[in-house]
Amino acid sequence: MLQGKTALVTGSTSGIGLGIAKALAKQGANIVLNGFGDAEGPKAEIAALGVKVAYHGADMSKATEIEAMMKFAADTFGRVDILVNNAGIQHVAKIEDFPIERWDAIIAINLSSAFHATRLALPAMKAANWGRIINVASIHGLVGSAEKSAYVAAKHGVVGLTKVTALENATTGVTCNAICPGWVLTPLVQKQVDAKAQAMGLSNEDAKKQLLQEKEPSMQFTTPEELGELAVFFCSAAGNNVRGVAWNMDGGWTAQ
Repeated sequence: MLQGKTALVTGSTSGIGLGIAKALAKQGANIVLNGFGDAEGPKAEIAALGVKVAYHGADMSKATEIEAMMKFAADTFGRVDILVNNAGIQHVAKIEDFPIERWDAIIAINLSSAFHATRLALPAMKAANWGRIINVASIHGLVGSAEKSAYVAAKHGVVGLTKVTALENATTGVTCNAICPGWVLTPLVQKQVDAKAQAMGLSNEDAKKQLLQEKEPSMQFTTPEELGELAVFFCSAAGNNVRGVAWNMDGGWTAQ
């Protein structure tokens, strides 16, 4: 379905980003990975799916590095047809205790990076009259949770950016949509599980149950594979007129 297309997925060396990259690769898209940590393992996983894969280690808090990454992708594969803005970090603290530098970093990586990558991807997408911009927001782009001010503010911003991007390109072949997952057992969430287990003297399994039952009626984690399949749908012909949605995959979290 996506043979000859190129997908750039930010924050894709693990977790949700890697799950989405693999789902797009299975459809034939060449992949540009980005993220911290080991890139060789993820590159090998993608290459095993029979597509070309490249990696750029841009720090998503820096506009100049994002510009270098987008240029690298265009130089390597021609252009970015599918942009998945997924990079994200988290910090948990009350507003009055929230470290200013953590606020700035979360806004930069979770929100501003999506703006920078989008503005750089759009010209080639519009020239080709085809493109898909998929912003990985969060259920926290739709609702709030205590002690997550920066994350919630950034993810609400991502949903707003998604709507504006969709509207500005509504008469073109370029669409923009957001995916809003509930709990996904990524390394980021596992840290929260570990912290809860330690703080409450629980086993890891019991800490997971506690985390889920507070918010997610299905009592199950969404998987990166499921989110990847939703991204594939957005890229399909069936997604041609899906524009500006914030699609929650949250086990009923926002239905309450």
